Amino acid sequence: MSDIADRLQEIRDRLTKSAERAGRKPEEVDLLAVSKTYPVETIHEAVDAGQILFGENRVQEVLLKQPQLPGKLQWHLIGPLQSNKVRKVLPLVQMIHAVDSVDIAKDINRIGGELGLHPKVLIEINVAAESSKHGFTPSAIRAQLDALYELDRLYIQGVMCIPPFDPVAEKSRRYFKMLREIRDELEKLGGAPLPVLSMGMSHDFEVAIEEGATIVRVGSAIFGARGK
Repeated sequence: MSDIADRLQEIRDRLTKSAERAGRKPEEVDLLAVSKTYPVETIHEAVDAGQILFGENRVQEVLLKQPQLPGKLQWHLIGPLQSNKVRKVLPLVQMIHAVDSVDIAKDINRIGGELGLHPKVLIEINVAAESSKHGFTPSAIRAQLDALYELDRLYIQGVMCIPPFDPVAEKSRRYFKMLREIRDELEKLGGAPLPVLSMGMSHDFEVAIEEGATIVRVGSAIFGARGK
């Protein structure tokens, strides 16, 4: 086995144990391998080890890598999406994680209609109201939820967050709990289920699973340290 295959297996084992600690089934949690900045050759090693679901931050990387990799793979865009990139990426990805404004949601909705698509999206919540991060603040999403649900091409699947980084994973717990509670509130406000909770990365995904994550976004713990 390659180093990547070994690390993937370790992450899967940790995912299983975290789910079981929380009284959940491991199959309730999808492992999204975050392949941003890693070359196609490296991604191939993960594919050979059975990984199917990949996440990229930049549309340019999706456009570059996808044609060079097996068609069976599923791709999620997990970084901010600019309006001028929507048309290029919509046909290529199964989900967009970071819908961070009503304006970009309207663009996705309009172009989805033009392309005959019903894009699956997640609403990004800025759980700590950090000025350096994208996403709706908790108060803003409550106020603007109706505007999002008026967009008839979108399948709003759930919510995602990137909490403030702390090397101590336990310190992320309160933000994961907050996202879950916001999701529960939005389900009541919108009258529709939001089953997907995308939260947790390489250093804190186990805590995220304990708090209800259904997608964890793991990159460096699988692929190794990124180059500067």
